[in-house]
Amino acid sequence: MKNIVNNYSSIEQLTNQYLNKQKSTEKKINGISFEEILKQQTQPVKFSKHASMRLTQRNINLSDDQSMRLQKGIAAADSKGVNDSLVLVDDIAFIVNVPSKTVVTAMDQAETNSNVFTNIDGAVIM
Repeated sequence: MKNIVNNYSSIEQLTNQYLNKQKSTEKKINGISFEEILKQQTQPVKFSKHASMRLTQRNINLSDDQSMRLQKGIAAADSKGVNDSLVLVDDIAFIVNVPSKTVVTAMDQAETNSNVFTNIDGAVIM
């Protein structure tokens, strides 16, 4: 006499259903997975072609300390929801697209004499 419960004729069928099921352990915060957040946090700062040219033309060389402070400044701007930021590191000004962690342009103190920066929604002084 065979008893069929919930359309399963054997314990093996029931067991296979649970063993073959793909586990969804990926949790998302605001639609973003942990993996995506980790990639964003560990992604290094990029320099646009324009910013690279400006650094070369203006003979600006970043030390490891300045580079680290630039990264921290971008992270601080990101934590506040800033999209385009002015990040000041010593006497160097960087305009940064924060979501992509890309330096758009860079200026030394001689270039920043006008003290006017447009198209930014935040500033970080490091």
